[in-house]
Amino acid sequence: MKTVFTLTRRAAAVALLAVPFLAQAADYPSKPIRFIVPYTPGGTTDLVARTVGQKVSEKLGQPVLIDNRGGAGGNIGMDAVAKAAPDGYTIGFGAISTNALNPHIYKSMAFDPRKDFTAISLLGTSTIVLEVPAASAIKSVPDLIAAAKKNPDLPYATAGAGTSMNLAGVMFAQMTGTELVHVAYKGSGPAITDMLGNNIGVMFDNLPASLPHIQAGKLRALAVAGPTRSPSLPDVPTMAEAGLKGYALEPWFGVYGPAKLPAPVVKALNEAFVEALAMPDVKAKLAQAGFSPRGSTPQELTTLTETEYKRLGDVAQKAGMTAE
Repeated sequence: MKTVFTLTRRAAAVALLAVPFLAQAADYPSKPIRFIVPYTPGGTTDLVARTVGQKVSEKLGQPVLIDNRGGAGGNIGMDAVAKAAPDGYTIGFGAISTNALNPHIYKSMAFDPRKDFTAISLLGTSTIVLEVPAASAIKSVPDLIAAAKKNPDLPYATAGAGTSMNLAGVMFAQMTGTELVHVAYKGSGPAITDMLGNNIGVMFDNLPASLPHIQAGKLRALAVAGPTRSPSLPDVPTMAEAGLKGYALEPWFGVYGPAKLPAPVVKALNEAFVEALAMPDVKAKLAQAGFSPRGSTPQELTTLTETEYKRLGDVAQKAGMTAE
C-alpha cells in the first residue's frame, strides 16, 4: 500500500505542476511571439516572415517580432528555436536546408530536425534562379557551361553553405560535368551586393530576393531551377528547357516550434498561419515576389520533413557535399 500511495502522490504532484502550464497554453498568446528567421535581412525568408507575420499578429492579437539570426546555413537560428522553451513564444522559419539537408553535410549539428522541433505549418515554396550581372558576356545556360569548362573552378555565389541554392549549384556541376567553386555568403543580400558590384559573376539565389534587380535590368536571369517556369519570369526557361534534362529543385519552407509544444498552442499557431497564407493580399504580394504560399496541417509538414530528410541525405552523400 505504501508503494501505491507513493506513486499516487507523485502522479498528483506532476499533475499539479502541469496545471499552470496547461492554463498558460489555454490563454495563448498573452505576450509577443518571437519569429526567428535563420538568415540575414533581405532574403526570401525575411520577406515571407514579415509579410505573413503581420497577418498572424493581427489574428492572434499579439506582436510577432522578426528576429534575424543568420549563419551556418541557418543552423544558428534554428538551434535557438530548438533550445527555446516549448511555450509557443519562440518559433522559427525552417527550410529544406535547415530541416532536411544540413544534417547530412555539416560535420557538427547542434540539433536533430526529426526530434527537436514541432511542425506547425508549411509556408510554401520558392524558385531558385541562376543569374549573372547584366553586363556579363554569359547570356544563357550553354554560355555558362562553356565558360565553366574553359575556366575550371569558376566561382558561384549563394546565400550560404548547405542552402538549397548550394544544392542547386552542386546539381548543376554534376549534370554539366563542370567544376564550380562555391562562395557562401551570409544571406542573399550580401551576395547580391557583390553581384551588382561585379565582384562575382554567377549566383544561384531564391527568386524573391533577386527579382527586383532582374526586373530593373541589373541582373540577368539565365534559368529557373523548378520543374515549371516562374509566373514572375515567364520568358526565362527552366534548367530542363535550357538543356539540363531531369534537373528540378523546388525549395520549401515551414514554421516550426521547439519539441513538445502543447496541442492548443500548435492549433492556434497553425490556424493563424494557414489563414494568413490564404489571404488574397498576402498571396498576391508573395506571388509577385516569386514565392508560392501554401499552408498545411502540422502532420503534412512533419511527413514532408521526414521524407525530404531521407531523400536529400542520398543526394548529399552521392555529391559528397560538406560544410563547416
